[in-house]
Amino acid sequence: MAVEGQQHPISIYFWIWGLLFVLSALSYMVDYMQFQGYLRWTLILIFMMLKAGLIVAVFMHMVWERLAIVYAILVPPLVILVLILLMALEGDYTFLVREEFFTDWTRFFTPSSGH
Repeated sequence: MAVEGQQHPISIYFWIWGLLFVLSALSYMVDYMQFQGYLRWTLILIFMMLKAGLIVAVFMHMVWERLAIVYAILVPPLVILVLILLMALEGDYTFLVREEFFTDWTRFFTPSSGH
């Protein structure tokens, strides 16, 4: 006797599809409302991560998997995101230090008329 897979009601998939539609509409509204700067990118990234999470959780059946499989799938991208954040912070720090210490170097290359 073959063991059949677990069946989920189709209403779950319709609810997730509706949520994805609403999140996509909100994402487009960010552009329509002409948000700028960090607010715009924060909202876009939040909506993107929510949509990706819903897709992974429901359509890839991660909600119903064992915890070890969930960790094997989700931990590596989270680690990469943390490393990207650290690199961005380090890049900003390096840029600010270079701007602070190297902006006055142009005066060393211009002839002085004081003597």
